[in-house]
Amino acid sequence: MEKIQHNYVDVRGLKLHIAEIGTGPAVFFLHGFPEIWYSWRHQMIAVADAGFRGIAPDFRGYGLSELPAEPEKTTFRDLVDDLLDMLDSLGIHQVFLVGKDFGARVAYHFALVHPDRVSTVVTLGVPFLLTGPETFPRDLIPNGFYMLRWQEPGRAEKDFGRFDTKTVVKNIYTMFSGSELPIAKDDEEIMDLVDPSAPVPDWFTEEDLANYASLYEKSSFRTALQVPYRAWLEEYGVKDIKVKVPCLLVMGEKDYALKFGGLEQYVKSGMVKEYVPNLETIFLPEGSHFVQEQFPEQVNQLIITFLKKLI
Repeated sequence: MEKIQHNYVDVRGLKLHIAEIGTGPAVFFLHGFPEIWYSWRHQMIAVADAGFRGIAPDFRGYGLSELPAEPEKTTFRDLVDDLLDMLDSLGIHQVFLVGKDFGARVAYHFALVHPDRVSTVVTLGVPFLLTGPETFPRDLIPNGFYMLRWQEPGRAEKDFGRFDTKTVVKNIYTMFSGSELPIAKDDEEIMDLVDPSAPVPDWFTEEDLANYASLYEKSSFRTALQVPYRAWLEEYGVKDIKVKVPCLLVMGEKDYALKFGGLEQYVKSGMVKEYVPNLETIFLPEGSHFVQEQFPEQVNQLIITFLKKLI
């Protein structure tokens, strides 16, 4: 960890934080929620040891990156444009993208808009997904589903505000590590789904929790609730919805996301290949939504082996 360097890049009027280690072909790691750059600590060191340059930014409004003036107006396209500006500032023309959770959506969005800048896309926990209102049929989704709850302005803020930041992060990590979709009853909020006495996963240390909590105390959850949740229906804005570079998807068999809207069938039947034709998919039998932290050595090997085939 001490070998990882921390710097700031001026990106579209904001100072965005990047963690960096190693030299060689650039691998950009794009975090999800409730994560930040720190969630890639194991992978960054591994790819650096394998001859790559590992770079993990905090998205605008996350972690150590500057909060935009109006976080509630942040879009997925902002994150895509930030990434392009960041690559240009660092003098990187071609990049390997690795995305987790909603970071996977950013990676694929970038590959659609700037295909000449991407060598490959590796995603964890989330496959390529279509976007737009018609892809998120509210009438088929339970009212208590956590994404719907967090899309309501003010609702998550009130729910989270009952607890300190450390407890909120702990609850989300505990909840998202399970294999069931987080769905609250009418008289419950999402934070109520977690038993206060429930332990965090054994691979998630007290030091890890303290690191995440300190960074969310700095950034707050304002941008995090906007992107991904309140910006989720935003469209890609391109006509050719096909990612043509070689791609890898790694998912845990016990990832709760597989139970959302036919996602498991979409992946396992090969339907996803209609949009990502050159896709390799690997399932980890005991994997949760956080496979890169739960099984770092296995995930590291999968990523490095895949990247080296493309050099």
